[in-house]
Amino acid sequence: MTATSTPTTPRTRTRVAVIGGGASGVLTAINLLVRSDDPGLEVVVHEASGIVGRGIAYGTNDQRHLLNVRARHMSAFPDAPSDLLDWALRTGRSNDPQGFLPRADYAIYLQDRLADVADDRLRIRAGRVLDVVPTATGFEVVTERSTSNADAVVLCHGNQPPRPLATAAGVAFPDAPWHVANPWELARLRTLPADARVIVVGTGLTGIDTAITLLEDGPERHVTLVSRNGLLPKPHVGQAHTAWVTKVPDDAVTADDIAAAVADECRAAGERGVGWRAVVDGLRPLTQELWRRLSVAERRRFLEVHARDWEVRRHRMAPEVALRLQSYRYDGRLAVQAGSLHAVEDLGERCRVTTAPGQAPIEVDAVVNCTGPLADVRRSTDPLLKALVARGTVAPDPLALGIDSTPDGGVVSADGRVVDGLFVVGPPRKGTLWESTAIPEIRGQAAQVAAAVLERTSRPVVVN
Repeated sequence: MTATSTPTTPRTRTRVAVIGGGASGVLTAINLLVRSDDPGLEVVVHEASGIVGRGIAYGTNDQRHLLNVRARHMSAFPDAPSDLLDWALRTGRSNDPQGFLPRADYAIYLQDRLADVADDRLRIRAGRVLDVVPTATGFEVVTERSTSNADAVVLCHGNQPPRPLATAAGVAFPDAPWHVANPWELARLRTLPADARVIVVGTGLTGIDTAITLLEDGPERHVTLVSRNGLLPKPHVGQAHTAWVTKVPDDAVTADDIAAAVADECRAAGERGVGWRAVVDGLRPLTQELWRRLSVAERRRFLEVHARDWEVRRHRMAPEVALRLQSYRYDGRLAVQAGSLHAVEDLGERCRVTTAPGQAPIEVDAVVNCTGPLADVRRSTDPLLKALVARGTVAPDPLALGIDSTPDGGVVSADGRVVDGLFVVGPPRKGTLWESTAIPEIRGQAAQVAAAVLERTSRPVVVN
């Protein structure tokens, strides 16, 4: 029977499995539901906890942990930029467009937005997904409790927990009472002594949130933030009214070229009374294009030489958070230093840490791992990622920053083929896009992938 004479039958039911119920998963589910009026569509969100909207980014229950993007940029819908502000007003929260809402509130916003569009086509399934197996007609989704079929699958598993801590000599940290491997175990942080001395490894936004929880809950506590460079994220400042359209020449094809072009733009802006923040923000529409312009070798050069300087300027902290840190440092309760975990001695309930060769060790009650998410999927302990990598269904991108994928979100297998019907949204696309962790980028990805999924699953089924 030839392809032209093959009879077809319309699909009577289309099931899309969304793996992960954090921001990426919720935004993907919303877009699937609002972009289709097909009563046969079934969107199944698999979330281990059974509670959607949180994930690592918004799962905190500490109201002092704030968004690091102004509220006016955090709408779930790019074509409705005031949506978050309207919701905040209706629910009695601050609707200051320049303000920084608590991250826990943003989780509630995502939950409410999903509830607004949910109908009998949406399913939320609790339990961890253990495997996604390609089949002749789609995929088999294997969970702790059941197995089901799906026509398409969208991986929205977000960031992995931090990579394990080790000393400079490569000695892994023991599973000891003083070793806090996951900084989002807030209950564990809160059980530390009221006068605890704590080392937080990592000076990024997660390390800052951890320091706030520790120091606000224990006025006698002392925290030392340690990272290789000792750089904190820069603070946001009062919103400037002058925008800056950042330009990077087309012939800037190396990491150093781009860095030099941005430095030139900052100087030019400064001469006109415009701060560097406007230049960085003006780069946002160009960042993914610039990343794709670089060869793998040049991307590696960027990571080695320029990445941290970019990160502290691109991912800034809220002004009120910066003021808190300044107060802690003034009171002598917070220190920030460049260094590493040169040596660690297990003392049972406590430990003794040396952060540089020849430096006197200090005895602390806890060491908290805030080094950032594990990116290399080959090292993940997540059962799903382990299974997908072992089968070759997914593979790391060339720099092991996430999952290898096409620019439009199709998953690329270990043998270099695009896996039909398997997509990825959010932080795992960092290796492909670089800018892939913030809501403005994720909401765009969710819309794009939802459209691709619906276009694919609307095709008729071929009956052989």
